[in-house]
Amino acid sequence: MSHGTSTQEALVRKDSKTPLLDTIDTPTDLRRLKEADLTQLADELRTETIDAVSVTGGHLGAGLGVVELTVALHYVFDTPNDRLIWDVGHQAYPHKILTGRRDRIRTLRRAGGLSGFTKRSESVYDPFGTAHSSTSISAGLGMAVATTLSGGHNNVIAVIGDGAMSAGMAYEAMNNAGAMHSRLIVILNDNEMSIAPPAGALSAYLARLVSGGTYRTVREAAKQLGRHLPNFIYDRARKTEEFARNFWAGGTMFEELGFYYVGPIDGHNLDHLLPVLKNVRDFKETGPILVHVVTQKGKGYAPAAAASDKYHSVHTFDVVTGVQAKPKANAPSYTRVFADALVKEAERDDKIVAISAAMPGGTGLDVFGKAFPERTFDVGIAEQHAVTFAAGLATEGYRPFCALYSTFLQRGYDQVVHDVALQNLPVRFAIDRAGLVGADGATHAGSFDVSYLGILPNMVVMAAADEAELVHMVATAAAYDQGPIAFRYPRGEGVGIELPQIGEILDIGKGRVIREGTTVALLSLGTRLAEATKAADLLAGYGVSVTVADARFAKPLDLELLRQIAKSHQVLVTIEEGSVGGFGSFVMQALAEEGLLDSTGLKFRSMVLPDVFLDHDKPERLYAQAGLDAKGIVAKVLSTLGREQEAHQSLIA
Repeated sequence: MSHGTSTQEALVRKDSKTPLLDTIDTPTDLRRLKEADLTQLADELRTETIDAVSVTGGHLGAGLGVVELTVALHYVFDTPNDRLIWDVGHQAYPHKILTGRRDRIRTLRRAGGLSGFTKRSESVYDPFGTAHSSTSISAGLGMAVATTLSGGHNNVIAVIGDGAMSAGMAYEAMNNAGAMHSRLIVILNDNEMSIAPPAGALSAYLARLVSGGTYRTVREAAKQLGRHLPNFIYDRARKTEEFARNFWAGGTMFEELGFYYVGPIDGHNLDHLLPVLKNVRDFKETGPILVHVVTQKGKGYAPAAAASDKYHSVHTFDVVTGVQAKPKANAPSYTRVFADALVKEAERDDKIVAISAAMPGGTGLDVFGKAFPERTFDVGIAEQHAVTFAAGLATEGYRPFCALYSTFLQRGYDQVVHDVALQNLPVRFAIDRAGLVGADGATHAGSFDVSYLGILPNMVVMAAADEAELVHMVATAAAYDQGPIAFRYPRGEGVGIELPQIGEILDIGKGRVIREGTTVALLSLGTRLAEATKAADLLAGYGVSVTVADARFAKPLDLELLRQIAKSHQVLVTIEEGSVGGFGSFVMQALAEEGLLDSTGLKFRSMVLPDVFLDHDKPERLYAQAGLDAKGIVAKVLSTLGREQEAHQSLIA
């Protein structure tokens, strides 16, 4: 890095809490240190990570758990020539600090700043962008095969957490890797904690791989392991009496998949990590290797270690006390409104069940789980399974609500098509984080669900304009048994309107008119309705009479409402928090098929998210950038009416 020397000079201070870290700008600097200095460096790196995240907010616990591992990997391997992939990437803050980005680490997740995940365009030390889980082994195998084909000799290392190992893609990749005998190193970071408590048999299986104080792997490459493991590994070993006979029989799952298994080792003890990683680096045989590293999420920061989620994702906080500066909510979040509404529906209907894919807290299903633990299912990071599991429940007369983030539902799309829509099974998809999400950026934005669900036969797609509408849509979905139905809602607070005690069952495919005008019709889908209403008020100042309508349904469309609008207005503008190919496209298709564009003179415009991946920023700024705020709507209407100069002035007013 060209700025290395100046950065070091700027950071080194007599009173610095991180004097050794201050001398490190890239892993090249790190590799000049003596091994005896690495423990101090790790301590300083942990201090810097805590301090940085206290300023920016973000993911903390996972990064704290891999501090020593991060130091060891960059010390032993020749990064970036050796490729280092961090699965999910939310644990890569220490990695970013060591790879030339310390001077920007306090811009994490802010406009124009560092991404909260690994990102290829950000650094050569990020060879693969990861923000969804369980992709690292597949990507790493591709890199390893490319290295072989090119005659290269660099290493490829994929670090994957035990939570990410619950996804089928990881096993597909391992199965392929074991058969191909490619040179790939997989570090299994076993912290027994993904985002939620570990779900499924895998967590128990990993615990059975842990031994007592004199444990040795039968493999020759693991002879450098330390003689003693720390108490928290002993504690996990006590969970099972089956370990000894299972392991000594050579029956580990990883070996059966063709991996050379090494471990488990203490991921916080550099005296254990360094010799094993060196052995693995210098191992001459071909074929994939799996190193099982045991760590503690939130390690080294008492408030994180004591929290139930190990401070997985935090607001800004006070380093001394650990108290987070959570902004006071003016209205309940959409997620909480969904959870409370679903609990009320389930109190009246014992056939309602709820499914999460490792995100019970993020989707609100932790609330449902407390009320109905036997009817709540967290399937782990396995969206494909979640969807088909829900389909199976639906075949037996249950009413499954499959609650997933929009961006994660993408991972189960084939199952939505083949296992749900094709068979017309009444699975209810509660789609959280619809639209733009802010600090998590493009990888977590819910931009495409209206498009990819709306094209499927049998599918009903709703979008809540406010929190009261969300309550109605939960009730509507619960009552709808004719086939699959989805409803989407954004991250964050509602608009602050009064919530109904009981949800109203909506007429399928029927919208509503909010205010009536004569010249322009604004037809909104989702929570842009509030901005459309503001725009109507602003347009009144330009002498433009505006109808505002809430479509409620992207599919089926309210054709009666469309006909009425098309025949009585000069301009129709659709507004949605989604990509091209969604609601606006459906409306245009319907208008064309109905002949409503043939002779009416109707001017039609569709306002959608721009055809780019928008980086992280505050949602309100992103929507303004996309032209989907009130000012943008006003400008679009005035421009469509031929009033270009006024349109331009409205944007800068």
